[in-house]
Amino acid sequence: MLVAPLLLLLFGPFAPSSGAQLPNEGQAKDPPIATNGQPFPWDRMRLPKTVSPIHNDLIIHPNLTTFDFTGVARIELDVHEDTSVIVLHAKQMQISNVLLLAPEGVRPLRVLEYPRFHQLALLSDSVLTKGRKYEVQLGFAANLSDSYHGFYKSSYRTSAGEVRFMASTQFEATFARGAFPCFDEPAFKANFTIRITREPRHIAISNMPKVKTVALPGGLLEDHFDTTVKMSTYLVAYIVSDFLSVSKTTQHGVKISIYAVPEKIDQTAFALDAAVKLLDFYDDYFDIPYPLPKQDLAAIPDFQSGAMENWGLTTYRETGLLFDADRSSASDKLGITKVIAHELAHQWFGNLVTMEWWNDLWLNEGFAKFMEYISLDITYPELHVDDFFLGKCFEAMEVDSLSSSHPVSTPVENPMQIQEMFDDVSYDKGACILNMLRDFLTPEAFEIGIIQYLKRYSYQNTVNSHLWESLTNICDSDDLDEGRMKHKEFCSKRNVPSGASKWYSDDELDVRAIMDTWTLQEGFPLVTVEVRGREVRLSQERYLKTDDPSLTEGFLWQIPLTYMTSASSTIHRFLLKTKTDVLYLPEEVDWVKFNVDMSGYYMVHYAGNGWNSIIRLLQHNHMALTSNDRASLIHNVFQLVSIGKVRLDTALELSLYLSRETEIMAVTQGFGELVPLYKLMEKRDMPALENQMKGYIVDLFRGLIDRQEWSDSGSVSERVLRSYLLLFACVRNYTPCVTKATQLFNQWKASDGKISLPVDITMAVFVIGARTPEGWNFLFEKYRNSMQMSVKSRMKFAMTVTPLQDKLKWMMEQSLRGDVMKTQDLPDVVVSVSKNPHGFKLAWDFLRANWQTLIKKFDLGSNTISYMVTGVTNQYSTRETLNEVRSFFGSLTEETGSEMRCIQQTYETIEDNIRWMDTNLPLLRAWLDKHGHKGPHEDL
Repeated sequence: MLVAPLLLLLFGPFAPSSGAQLPNEGQAKDPPIATNGQPFPWDRMRLPKTVSPIHNDLIIHPNLTTFDFTGVARIELDVHEDTSVIVLHAKQMQISNVLLLAPEGVRPLRVLEYPRFHQLALLSDSVLTKGRKYEVQLGFAANLSDSYHGFYKSSYRTSAGEVRFMASTQFEATFARGAFPCFDEPAFKANFTIRITREPRHIAISNMPKVKTVALPGGLLEDHFDTTVKMSTYLVAYIVSDFLSVSKTTQHGVKISIYAVPEKIDQTAFALDAAVKLLDFYDDYFDIPYPLPKQDLAAIPDFQSGAMENWGLTTYRETGLLFDADRSSASDKLGITKVIAHELAHQWFGNLVTMEWWNDLWLNEGFAKFMEYISLDITYPELHVDDFFLGKCFEAMEVDSLSSSHPVSTPVENPMQIQEMFDDVSYDKGACILNMLRDFLTPEAFEIGIIQYLKRYSYQNTVNSHLWESLTNICDSDDLDEGRMKHKEFCSKRNVPSGASKWYSDDELDVRAIMDTWTLQEGFPLVTVEVRGREVRLSQERYLKTDDPSLTEGFLWQIPLTYMTSASSTIHRFLLKTKTDVLYLPEEVDWVKFNVDMSGYYMVHYAGNGWNSIIRLLQHNHMALTSNDRASLIHNVFQLVSIGKVRLDTALELSLYLSRETEIMAVTQGFGELVPLYKLMEKRDMPALENQMKGYIVDLFRGLIDRQEWSDSGSVSERVLRSYLLLFACVRNYTPCVTKATQLFNQWKASDGKISLPVDITMAVFVIGARTPEGWNFLFEKYRNSMQMSVKSRMKFAMTVTPLQDKLKWMMEQSLRGDVMKTQDLPDVVVSVSKNPHGFKLAWDFLRANWQTLIKKFDLGSNTISYMVTGVTNQYSTRETLNEVRSFFGSLTEETGSEMRCIQQTYETIEDNIRWMDTNLPLLRAWLDKHGHKGPHEDL
């Protein structure tokens, strides 16, 4: 669907909301001049809509000796307005032999380049006529990229020490233009026919199956791939490598293959079975057959993000796909299954139906993140994914509580702004508001609505409102075909979407009106609840960590409230549409709990005596609430301390109940709120209070830690919790843990790493072993020679927790070089070192010293850069460190990242930490003294 081109060019499909760019953001400030000094005929970052591609024919020849590539692109075009100019994208490549293939014959086209916007203009002597089709042909050449995007080179080392090279692609969001000339915007969907030239020692794979291989002169081979369905450029993929593969066929007849380096092909069985199971699930759930004949999953040795949903050829980090039944942990299994579920969900959400522009990226990523949990809950119930969903909402709230946050749907223009959209707001907040909407509409109504959306907009591009329309009139649609009998039955029982009768009856259900308040404004609401007898007074405001109250004004949400009381376990529902409102209970109650299971994306403050009632309940009968409810109470009460709504003593009193807690979500949330308090102190000189705090947490969880077996028994959640608890106990020098881990490490070392340790305890054992130079060196030797990706990950983490500063510095330097430790792992290494009390200064110095290299390798605005910037700085809490951080980031130019949102987030986080420490340190000291925590004698 094309909207008014000027409005679309300026803002994307939405008018600007708060946080919008200025109208000239995507426009050249001065008239653009091409590289040859001539005026460039287009002055906007978004391409004109005068022509659009129908079909792209690509011949690509990568050379894995010289690390460059050549190619020819032939693009069939539809002309929508008379024009003599074709503007498309190309980035850092030599363009040659540009021809127009018109009905009248072949003619050369003049070429102008405007590198600032990555644009080419092809100029024709005669007019291209509206309604006619033309073809253009362009020769191109470039180097394989040294980064992790575009068409880039990757390498791996065999067990014999040989380094082997390969080439792979990563085009999302704006990097296809670095691999071939194209219309590199998601709305320019077209078909692609790809041919790859390679040496006989390699194989080539792409989105579609190979139809034939042709021998070329000079001993080369050319693989011809079938034509793709209509799709966006960012989903194109091809790989040239020496990978091996294993395959199976789904019940629906789709061939699934896993590709990996030869020596790791034996670690692919789990991913293969998971992919078959999940693709079959989505095929049935969405009631739309997967449209391609095959789905490949490739484990790439060098890969920046977690995975990529290229249609028919999804790509992954090796840790995201490879699983060793004997050496991988429960959390590895959970992580691999989730990432496969995410990428396969994209084959429908994102690939089949694609957002019109990157401002609505959440329509792709929020849905894929949400579907991870929906699909795994049904296909892998033993993984208990529900135990981990809440954590995503808490992570989203962390960034969404800052004034530098952005609406889920927010105008973006340039590549850096687009990259910044790949953040916790698009993914995690997107998933959490969809979960809230599903609870509001009921799962049945929600499922009907999203199937309707996918069927209606297959092979097209959408904006927010298309989704809301599909979810509003779910029973009025022709898309409810006979194949979905349960949907027919659902609609015959109700003549309104289910949510309407459940929540309120006066108004017609308007999903768009509700959801616009969650997607078009940033932040989230804090609902204050005050119970007076049977009367429940409600009010809403924006939750914001700031000392400027004016920033919270002007926000109003339509909030689907849920609540239960001591008198009734029934879940009651109420849609809060105004700033304040009043509810009446049928009788007086001892306690009330709002946001049941935290299915809503909001926090709750219990005013008056409300928190005391909750604390009494948790102390006497915490099982009266679900573990999600308990986790949300822990989260909310500590977050309310940050904005001065609740005193720190109240939050700490609530935390006392944790000595009886056993469920993973509530336990980890307890750690998540308490551990950061001493992490702030580690970076200041206050050992006495720091050790008191550490002693309190160890005492709180001592019973649970003591009950952990040093084995691999139990459910996935129990096993993940065991790893977490034993690691914490060992890092905190809890004597029984350190003794046991030391004994096991010494046995493992004595056997030269040959004895098999229980997987769940290896992290704790490795961390203790890495404390001595001898133990660290032994661990590194095993790391260097291991082919098991999950084992390497645990070893790498343990090595970053060492107190040996020379080792920490060396690890960061080695990760940057990329010979022994992969550069893709550098962000994790740097952030992990920054959390180490012996390493935080080293990590900050390293980030500053290598800034130019890092932004070139990982790209401005990328989630990776943001992760390092915030990860290294978010535990600072003094004016001195804030000034140091401001001094460095303030010295950057726009080209080196000064405009990145993560820098603003960093300033705000440190300011919040300073406020917290100023307000709460005396209270914390007094409370710990009162509760007898003088701090252990040993140095923690």
